[in-house]
Amino acid sequence: MRRQLIMPVVAAGAALTAGAGLTVWVVSDGPEHKKGVQAGATAPLGRAAGAVAARPPLDTAALRRSVRAYAATRPGKAGVMATDLRTGRAFGENESGRFVSASIMKVDILTGLLMQRQQRRRSLSARERDLAGQMIRESDNNAADALYAMSGDRSGIGRSNKLIGLTQTTPFQSSWGSSLTSPADQVRLLTTLASPGGPLGAAGRGYVLGLMGSVIREQAWGVSAAARPGERVALKNGWTPVHEQGHGWSVNSIGRITGPDHDFLVAVCSRENPTMESGVDTVEHVADLVVSAMRR
Repeated sequence: MRRQLIMPVVAAGAALTAGAGLTVWVVSDGPEHKKGVQAGATAPLGRAAGAVAARPPLDTAALRRSVRAYAATRPGKAGVMATDLRTGRAFGENESGRFVSASIMKVDILTGLLMQRQQRRRSLSARERDLAGQMIRESDNNAADALYAMSGDRSGIGRSNKLIGLTQTTPFQSSWGSSLTSPADQVRLLTTLASPGGPLGAAGRGYVLGLMGSVIREQAWGVSAAARPGERVALKNGWTPVHEQGHGWSVNSIGRITGPDHDFLVAVCSRENPTMESGVDTVEHVADLVVSAMRR
């Protein structure tokens, strides 16, 4: 599994942080580092918007065999979906499988709330922005409870999800972390955040990605394991022990990896892991395996 050092960089983020500087993390060569890499994904899309490079087709059959061979050695179950906005390549394995969302649902909550405010031509209040920062950057559950209620709980987020095109996500009433989702739906959500022309405006998209690009270092694991030196990562992870919807740990990671030649949107979900650490290892290995193949 690839590990990188992460280097702090202070970047201007006027549109995202009301004029304040934003500390982000940029991938750098270095010795092994237990956590993944983290970086602020605030760079413009550039030629990601529609440009497709001339590259050989992805050998999806060989990649599927590799993913399945690795999955057979792991104690839990996993699903992955990835797409590269620059090359048009995409890959999925068990991408429509349903998984307990845990805290990756927080990106859906914030996206839905921003869409609701946009429809009413309102901005988030200072209090709501403070809660949003805690919810995404620190994965604060109390902040998520408050914003989920403000968004209308299951019915409010469900309406927003229909506009985005999420067909495999079932928000749970009050207990947002018990919601069910799929890797394919999570990439659809990430596409809404990374691409123009969707139901959420540029300011809202940049705001969510900016928060995902500055999560605290302790939560920088996950799809970030697939990043390379100089690339930026915006991500959100979710992890929870499951009792009533299965057993073991659900461990998930969704994110965007942006570099000079690639713009990856990646979602890896897992369930029935005996420990959180086991789930993290599975998620990171699958992310790196898939993204590495899509680079070639």
